[in-house]
Amino acid sequence: MSSALIVAHGQPSDPQPASAALQGLAARVAALLPGWQVGAATLAEPGALARAAAAQPPGRIFPLFMAGGWFTRAAIPARLAEAGVTGWQMLEPFGCDPAVHDLALRIVAEQGGGEVLLAAHGSFKSPVPAAIAQALARRIGAETGCRAEAAFIDQAPRLAQARGWGAGALCLPFFAMAGGHVETDLPAALAEAGFAGAVLPPLGLDPRVPGLIAAALRQPRSLCGSCRFRGD
Repeated sequence: MSSALIVAHGQPSDPQPASAALQGLAARVAALLPGWQVGAATLAEPGALARAAAAQPPGRIFPLFMAGGWFTRAAIPARLAEAGVTGWQMLEPFGCDPAVHDLALRIVAEQGGGEVLLAAHGSFKSPVPAAIAQALARRIGAETGCRAEAAFIDQAPRLAQARGWGAGALCLPFFAMAGGHVETDLPAALAEAGFAGAVLPPLGLDPRVPGLIAAALRQPRSLCGSCRFRGD
């Protein structure tokens, strides 16, 4: 039997809802992978990663993160090592998958195009998360001919200062899951900016995402094996 774990950050202040959502995602992915055991764990739930990894044969870890960095290169391996769990292969993060970027283009096309504000978290520690979001925004602009820009919660250019978007604009949250940033920080920033357009569900909640994860597990790409966005 092939084995996989989907690992996400989760919500430290309230870990159970994110954990339940991730378990639901893992079940949907498993339904597309007959003969696979697909588990899930958030880093926010104490001991969850070690328990999940120990409960099944070593296999592939799919990081439900929008970029590679400290969590995928250090935090997850360190927690596994501390628990004495070995043999797991780390794959490229969700946000680095070209199929995920293709999905973003399809979502924009399905919404009829228009101006696109790609809302992402960003990072004050690494340029990589912003580089991924900005590259996707440039691609959306190039392929649709529309204004498309990325703005961030945690760095400049900040969402709260995203001005000049019309009522027909779309905001696509470049996030893997719902949570405090999507449910609280993002609406507050858009309200401060006076954004009058439509806010779409987070990219990671699209119903086609389980199929993309299943495909990535079947044909894995090792961490930073093919992603052009690198950094810590």
